[in-house]
Amino acid sequence: MERMGIPTAPVEGEIFNSLVKMHAGLIGMPHHRISFLPHPTSRVPASICRDYINGSDPISGLAFIDEVVDALTKPLNEQEQYSGLHERPVPRLLGPDTDENLQQFFLEKIYTDYLPIVLPTEERVAEMLKGTSHKPDELVGELRAGYEALRFNVEKVAANAVMAGARPEYMPVILAMAASGVPAIFSSTQSFARMITVHGPICDEIGMNSGCGAMSPFNQANAVIGRVATLMALNLGAGGVPNLSYWGSQGNALDYNHVTFAENEEGLPLGWKPFHVQKGFKPEESAVSIFHGYGIWHWKNTFEESKHKAILQMAQWVLPSGGYKSGLGLLLDPIVAHDLLREGFLTKESLSQYVYENSLLTLEEYWKYHLVEGLTLPAAQKGVEPYASWLKQPKEEKVHRYLNPDEISVLVVGGRTNDFWQAGDWRHIGSFSVDDWR
Repeated sequence: MERMGIPTAPVEGEIFNSLVKMHAGLIGMPHHRISFLPHPTSRVPASICRDYINGSDPISGLAFIDEVVDALTKPLNEQEQYSGLHERPVPRLLGPDTDENLQQFFLEKIYTDYLPIVLPTEERVAEMLKGTSHKPDELVGELRAGYEALRFNVEKVAANAVMAGARPEYMPVILAMAASGVPAIFSSTQSFARMITVHGPICDEIGMNSGCGAMSPFNQANAVIGRVATLMALNLGAGGVPNLSYWGSQGNALDYNHVTFAENEEGLPLGWKPFHVQKGFKPEESAVSIFHGYGIWHWKNTFEESKHKAILQMAQWVLPSGGYKSGLGLLLDPIVAHDLLREGFLTKESLSQYVYENSLLTLEEYWKYHLVEGLTLPAAQKGVEPYASWLKQPKEEKVHRYLNPDEISVLVVGGRTNDFWQAGDWRHIGSFSVDDWR
């Protein structure tokens, strides 16, 4: 296919057949010439990849090399020269029907997380809109959870909030998440999830749980705010369809509501700032923070072991920094936070600094991680620093596992019933104002 005067012949893995053809249509080139190889090609011996190239396209059945040559040299036929976008109007309202039929309709259209929803009637959406001063037709932003960015207004956010079972007072938090542009679900062959934390006065106002059981499904606000993030990714971000707009090989159970909780600010030791204050907000302001990662782990330290030494062992589990950004989220019960204060960590920042300085690995270990090998090594070989210099250093030389101390986030959550703590490979994406959406 010729674009901008340059003949090109795209090549993809066969498993992404539906995806690339869909994307070609989205950019107005539905008959784009695309060749396919067996999947996967990464971490596959060169001899096998050579066999793929000398073999046939598994989709078309044609000889792969001949197909690529034809794509580059043969003139485009009339069909292939077509370009243009198709209008896909979406009606604001559906016609009346039974509750059962409408529930089935939403399931078939993949508008839900396959759990029952509250049907977003005009009356219910109007009631939800009372939770914000912003107008229904005001543009909130856009989300790209798959391979298409969609714009949406306040009313569409409210409709998803209704579906999830939200209350009007949750709307400022939900709108802040929507306006962030960070989808709760997105397309990657890695089975990622999100963590969503809420901070400031809004937590008490809407009754979020930051204490006992805060990370379990025992609180309406916690459960619903996380769930609506998923529904918005599906309905406002065009994501969440396996083998089309979602490619996580195994998926992630956390995608149901994304580890959503409020930080226990009352449980913070003296001198420890709430997380949103660390990120530049005032204590009296409200914010929502979004993190990216895979999941949560628990490490139970021995009786003789100090908390910070146990945390350091957990920190060694996370993929090291490089072409792939790493992050660590420490989720500490207030008991653990106060223990750490007694161990000499007078601020959250001092704990993050300690973990950063002591989470080291040798370059021999570093270069063995497959994502480092696939993403960072090519950059290093092209001269990108500091990785190019690392290639010249002895394999025994040690480097930091994390990019900087800011990649190590500390949050206090829990009900003081046990000196329990958890951690996950959670990288902070951003913190966003809730008050802007009141």
